[in-house]
Amino acid sequence: MLILRFLPPPTTAFMVERRIAAWRDGDGRFVLKQRYVPLADISAELPIALVAAEDQKFPFHHGFDLQAIGEAMDDADDGARLRGASTISQQVAKNLFLWNGRSFVRKGLEAYFTVLIELTWPKSRILEVYANIAEFGDGIYGVEAATQRFFGKPARQLTARESALLAASLPNPLKLRVDAPTAYMLRRAAWIERQVRQLGGPGYLAR
Repeated sequence: MLILRFLPPPTTAFMVERRIAAWRDGDGRFVLKQRYVPLADISAELPIALVAAEDQKFPFHHGFDLQAIGEAMDDADDGARLRGASTISQQVAKNLFLWNGRSFVRKGLEAYFTVLIELTWPKSRILEVYANIAEFGDGIYGVEAATQRFFGKPARQLTARESALLAASLPNPLKLRVDAPTAYMLRRAAWIERQVRQLGGPGYLAR
């Protein structure tokens, strides 16, 4: 964990899982695309869009949004479909070290790695790693590969609108395609932009 605070992760558990799935399915056309870039080479519009979309308490919590977890449990008790309440820190832990699926064992390991990440990494590092390992399309990992693929330019030139579109794809990047956004995705991107403005823009993450 201390090494990963300073050096780019060579791969992630999710990337390995995706490669194995492509090999198992005989998908010879699959190519995983990723290029790690430091936070300084990513537009300031992207991190705040990710936070606005997924984890608005990110600057202040210690890895877990207890209020969101409680609300999700209350909804489940009322018969609603169980929804996620993962923070960005939890998603980094899951993507880096764990596997897809739901089980108490995986959740326990996720909590363990989340605590370690929060204890050893600054918030800016957590955001940098997340932006570089999140899947934004089929086999497209990280904001640099996604920006080059969808917008034909480097991540440092992302606009607020483009950043919101990328953030809007994250719940399901295989269906919510940045290069062919649905009406739902466009509405979600607009909502993310409004949330960014209400939070105060990129300066919100400097608190």
